[in-house]
Amino acid sequence: MELPASNHVCPASPNCGLLIPYSEDRRRSCRRGEDHGAAASGGALAPHPHPPRLLSPAARGSESPQYVTVHAESDFEVRHYRDTVWMSAPSDDISFHVATKLGFHRLFQYLMGANLNSSRIRMTTPILTSIVPGAGPLHSSAYFVGLYLPVEFQASPPVPLPELNLHPDRWPGHCVAVRSFSGYARDHNVVEEAEKLAVSLSRTPWGNSTNHPRKNAYSIAQYNSPFRIVGRVNEVWFDVECRSAGVETY
Repeated sequence: MELPASNHVCPASPNCGLLIPYSEDRRRSCRRGEDHGAAASGGALAPHPHPPRLLSPAARGSESPQYVTVHAESDFEVRHYRDTVWMSAPSDDISFHVATKLGFHRLFQYLMGANLNSSRIRMTTPILTSIVPGAGPLHSSAYFVGLYLPVEFQASPPVPLPELNLHPDRWPGHCVAVRSFSGYARDHNVVEEAEKLAVSLSRTPWGNSTNHPRKNAYSIAQYNSPFRIVGRVNEVWFDVECRSAGVETY
């Protein structure tokens, strides 16, 4: 997602989770732990001039959905995620990169208060783009760009403004096979990474346990700013049946 960068970003803290431009005085206060709230966006649906950088949880302490690793191999692992709620942006674009970029901009407006409560919501990671090959226009892929909602909004997510075409996506407890890869996630390599994970799974009991109505569906998780070149972290996710590892979902 090639989004414009902000020169000054508030360090991560419980009240400074929206990575938005800060003046020098506000950045000093933020480092002291004072809550100044989010900067005014100048209109609920106006594109924000400084969208947040996508940072890894380890780098900024961003909130992410919690999981337990239930199986590990040299080139993939299987995680169990508990019940979670995400906000989802469906897209008719025929490009993974464009769908992710535009879907993220709609989600960011929601975070900045484009919801019926005018609530400001902290940025979380990862940005997750789910891909269903053949389900889009003219048999192209369908894309759904998702953002995990912070714990305080899990029980009652603010309702997005209808113009954004967003909807809450409630995930029951489930297992996910995960393969990590570096570099930038683009149309040409996300398919390759998904195929590599499929091959790895085929050599294990997980190979016949993909848990999706369309067996070739997968998701791409992105954790880093587009301006970070070295040490980028991305993941490809396949939903799998937890019972293959004797894991109870909840």
